[in-house]
Amino acid sequence: MFTGLIEELGEVVDVEHLTDAVRLRVRGPGVLADTREGDSVAVNGTCLTVTAVDDDCFTADVMAETLARTSLRTAEPGRRVNLERPLRLSDRLGGHLVQGHVDGVGTVRSRVHTQNWDVVRVGLPADLARYVVQKGSVAVDGVSLTVSALGPDWFEVSLIPTTLAVTTLGSVEPGDPVNLEVDVLAKYTERLLAGER
Repeated sequence: MFTGLIEELGEVVDVEHLTDAVRLRVRGPGVLADTREGDSVAVNGTCLTVTAVDDDCFTADVMAETLARTSLRTAEPGRRVNLERPLRLSDRLGGHLVQGHVDGVGTVRSRVHTQNWDVVRVGLPADLARYVVQKGSVAVDGVSLTVSALGPDWFEVSLIPTTLAVTTLGSVEPGDPVNLEVDVLAKYTERLLAGER
């Protein structure tokens, strides 16, 4: 479980293409302070298991299912990524509950720069639209954000200077893919109300 408060802007160092998976090597000395093999790290909102730690980098295997559902399929050396370690029970929950289970990939449609913040519009896959509400929470590339405007197939978020400076969202442009995770509470509520088992 994560909060969507990014701890570090990391960098993909190496991408090894395997038969049905990819092995990523990511530089992130900050998140490695107390990380060991077997621990989880969210990479652009995708919960990955650390398989090796060396110097200031960690390695994680990304299986075909994850590649199909996330923007990690386009990872390449030099790409900046948002990194977050899992929430401890003693930590403050400053963002919202983020599982690190990406629901789909959206596409940045527009970006408007203002004096104090940027407004980014993201195209929303049709099957996720019902889970996104105005003033609700959504994770974009692992960043916990509040929905500031909403349309039938898009939503907008307003990014403050801190978010622009310390996450990959500071550099996304129209056409860029972003990982989306909707609020898990909405999905549970829908299932309960439908009477499904």
